[in-house]
Amino acid sequence: MVVTGLGAISPLGSGVPAFWRGLASGGASPRPVADPDAHMANRLMYLVPAADIPEGPGRHGHVELAAGPRMAIAAAHEAVSDAGLDDAQRERLRVVLGVEMGNAGRHEARRAAEQGSTPRRTAGRWSPMTVTCAAVSAAIGATGGSTSFGNACAASGYAAAIAADMIRAGEADVVLTGGAEGPTRVGMGVFNRIGAADPVACRPFDSARQGTLFGDGAAMLVLEAAEHAEARGARVYAELSAAAFSCDAHHPTAPDPAGTQAVRGMRQALADAGLRPDDVGGVVPHGTGTPLNDVVESEALRAVFGAHCEELPLFSLKAMIGHTAGVAGAFGVLTAALMLHHGHVPANAPVTAQDPRCTVWLPQDRPVPLREDAVLVNAYAFGGNNVSLVLSGVPRAGTGHRGRTGRAIAARRDPASQDTGSRGAVA
Repeated sequence: MVVTGLGAISPLGSGVPAFWRGLASGGASPRPVADPDAHMANRLMYLVPAADIPEGPGRHGHVELAAGPRMAIAAAHEAVSDAGLDDAQRERLRVVLGVEMGNAGRHEARRAAEQGSTPRRTAGRWSPMTVTCAAVSAAIGATGGSTSFGNACAASGYAAAIAADMIRAGEADVVLTGGAEGPTRVGMGVFNRIGAADPVACRPFDSARQGTLFGDGAAMLVLEAAEHAEARGARVYAELSAAAFSCDAHHPTAPDPAGTQAVRGMRQALADAGLRPDDVGGVVPHGTGTPLNDVVESEALRAVFGAHCEELPLFSLKAMIGHTAGVAGAFGVLTAALMLHHGHVPANAPVTAQDPRCTVWLPQDRPVPLREDAVLVNAYAFGGNNVSLVLSGVPRAGTGHRGRTGRAIAARRDPASQDTGSRGAVA
């Protein structure tokens, strides 16, 4: 299946063009959350500029919508418009999102009003936090089905994989997938309480890193069966070639230091895509900036890619926009699609001194061309939930050229043309 539409609101601004420009210019910086009830030592976040947070819609039914669901709706409108879906196609659309905190910001505001120094009773009914997916479906007129995943910071990565499975199984021709998160005290408070909030910035793979910092925003993608996209003449950003899940089953919050299941997920995704490690041109890692996660992921990447790691550029997205919680995976997939569309990996945010235990390549001086037309995306989460996704390039206009990865994809579709050499050694 292919990616035919993109939408985003991020700390870099509103819209996909602003997101890509922001990545190219070094990313955003954290600032304190302006919430007088956030009683915690570290209130830094990578925040969407106030002017870019949509004012509406204010409600879905009787439910007041916080910033997260409102940003989700705006990004969804951008994605379906970008894909060129007409009214009939939007109506059949399935919506599959990954959202962790959902409408929690609205609940927190209400609780603060009732328990503050001058308590006041608020009117109205309590409502569920998991309103984002339903609100998006209603806003864009999608009646094909609405599904939301909440498995922590891998949620929207799982959502993209499940959306792809729906298309692969013939249950849908087109699916809107992604996620959205707004600022919440509970999100920041958890990382403050466990001592995993960096007091300076989100600094993945840096020797000085002390934890992560959250970001907010929304990322949406339209996934479509390749035949359906071709029949309607849709513009294609990339192909979502494969995805694989695994679970550490190790600890409620910490990754397994051995990284066994992270390795398994990456290898399975590559195997399902029909690719060897040296067919991959770049990686968007999970890379949170927490001391253990970055080391475990670096060692897992070395286990999967071996010597190819020396020439495999990583793009440390969270150093640009922070850790966007449930929407982190969708932002990773969106970034990978743009990297394939533009043909290069943007320069990373400067790393003062790279951790010697993180033996991965983070090019910082300038963008690096993608030498191979495939990008791996990792999203990991509390509970040891891991997902790895592979995106691949499409023929470049006027050339038909796809590189070695494109030939691997073509071979996968035509078994008679498959190389019977060592390509199967990835499994």
